[in-house]
Amino acid sequence: MFQTFFEDLRAAKIPVSIREYLTLIEALDKGVVNDSVDDFYFVSRAALVKDERDLDKFDQVFGHVFRGMDYMPDFFGQDAVDLPEDWLRAQMEKLLSPEEMAEIEAAGGFDALMEKLKERLENQDKRHEGGSKNIGTGGTSPFGNNGYNPEGIRIGQNKGRHGKAVKVWDKRQFKNLDGDRELGTRNIKVALRRLRKFAREGAAEELDLAGTIKGTAKQGWLDIQMRPERRNAVKVLAFFDIGGSMDSYVKQAEELFSAVRSEFKRLDYFYFHNCLYEHVWKDNMRRMREVTPTWDIMHKYPSDYRIVIVGDAAMSPYEVTMRGGSVEHWNEEAGAVWLKRLVDIYDHLVWINPTQKEYWQYSQSTQIIQEIIGEDRMFPMTLSGIEDAMKVLAR
Repeated sequence: MFQTFFEDLRAAKIPVSIREYLTLIEALDKGVVNDSVDDFYFVSRAALVKDERDLDKFDQVFGHVFRGMDYMPDFFGQDAVDLPEDWLRAQMEKLLSPEEMAEIEAAGGFDALMEKLKERLENQDKRHEGGSKNIGTGGTSPFGNNGYNPEGIRIGQNKGRHGKAVKVWDKRQFKNLDGDRELGTRNIKVALRRLRKFAREGAAEELDLAGTIKGTAKQGWLDIQMRPERRNAVKVLAFFDIGGSMDSYVKQAEELFSAVRSEFKRLDYFYFHNCLYEHVWKDNMRRMREVTPTWDIMHKYPSDYRIVIVGDAAMSPYEVTMRGGSVEHWNEEAGAVWLKRLVDIYDHLVWINPTQKEYWQYSQSTQIIQEIIGEDRMFPMTLSGIEDAMKVLAR
């Protein structure tokens, strides 16, 4: 069983090594875990998982191996497999009595069962005990646990009473920590920390322990030495697309903005709409009156700044390629001209796009912008996408 557990973790692309597996076995051998599945879960998770993005995958593998739960259809990157109906029917005849088979057929079969579950999840807003319709406990509804129904879907509870659930769903912890999901501020901060270059700056207010030991040994008396604190010396200039199609991504953009502000002490930022033109602004309430010329920004911030542009890159192609193409004002030069200037000045530049990557190919403006800045400089707004962007900026 433990070998199967290890192999399934590797199959799920969780980077588990033989050394970590042997550490878990050693913990079991020394009696660290009592006769508790929960204790074993926490010990094995501590021994085998190194990255919080893998916690959800670990939970699914653990639940499958030790609790008999089904994997999600796309867990291994594959679509759900359509099994032959005659094979399924043969299996059902082995497990169910003729009366139970008749009840399932009368209810409409598996597809009808799933449709009923979806409908009741949408309509139910509180717990139900007993009964025959809603999702609850101790009743005859096909949804819930600790009750009886031959065509049931068990929801929650580690063990069923009759062992005849056609599907088992259980709560998994850390569900939205997957690397391909859009994440909250805390997890974005973790990704942003890939971009770090430390330097000692400011007043000498931190104890230099190594220097103190060396100086004391050399002088023969206590020679306390101080040094400046190490700080992240990376300088970031960020541009945030605001309004229009970006309204759908306000929450994600706010989380990224909050994380960037707290993570980088040397940060300045500006707003733009759709594409960069001859001016940007700091205050969206006064964006028509108080603007900053883009030329001034390019002269003020030296080329060692890291540039982060956040936007969905979705607009009319004319807004990028044509003079006067902006939807809000008459731009004397095309947006492509300003983007090219930015690329020419700043070697370290990335574009973070909140739109799912598979949809970029259907946006002509997105493809044009990728051609201007470089295809390898646009990244999706997911944890793994932001990490990849920070690696590019850190080169």
